[in-house]
Amino acid sequence: MRTRTLTLSAATGAALLAVAALPANASGTTAPRSAQEGSVSASALLAKVTSCSQISNGKYRTDDETSATIPVCGKNGAVFWKADMDVDCDGQVTAKCNADTDPWFQDDTAFHQSDGRALRADSLPYVVVPSSSSIWKYTSSGIKGGGVVAVVYNGKVEYAVVGDTGPTKIIGEASYATANALGIDPDPETGGADSGVTYILFKNSQVSPIESHSAAVSLGDSLARQFLANN
Repeated sequence: MRTRTLTLSAATGAALLAVAALPANASGTTAPRSAQEGSVSASALLAKVTSCSQISNGKYRTDDETSATIPVCGKNGAVFWKADMDVDCDGQVTAKCNADTDPWFQDDTAFHQSDGRALRADSLPYVVVPSSSSIWKYTSSGIKGGGVVAVVYNGKVEYAVVGDTGPTKIIGEASYATANALGIDPDPETGGADSGVTYILFKNSQVSPIESHSAAVSLGDSLARQFLANN
């Protein structure tokens, strides 16, 4: 729900320093919670999104300072984009997500838990979609709050929900919990990934309640298998 203002080069350098201070696995990334969620592999999903049929009216930036190069692409039953990952820590105030840990912190999210509270970024995997604009209106593509997203990175699959909206011209952001599960440094100020993240959003899907990650994994796995069969 905010625009990042760090330059790409500064953010990259800070991220490298942060990762160096964290426990690492053999590949040098922070250890993910699991190699993948569900029965569908990262390679199987990526094989279906090798080409782009652009549905957005223009392209997005990954940060304020970069040029607009990222289209939203359409597939049978899904939309997708390939971008970076900025870390969103908005929502409920926690020890990991607050105004001290995140210079851009906001205590609300576009979509809310079943009890009306904002989402909790440090424990719920969610993805940020660009706010509706002349470039693309996510609702016109069957994307809604609580919709299921397969986030693919470095051979791993993490299922998340659409949980927040961001700037109208920037794309590529997900919650602290999403980054952490994929082995990406989740620090909202210095972490994230500069590239290599694929976001596959399944049309007309919705997890209920939105805060149930197990429900997102169950529905996501089913939709991913359907996606493979239909594309």
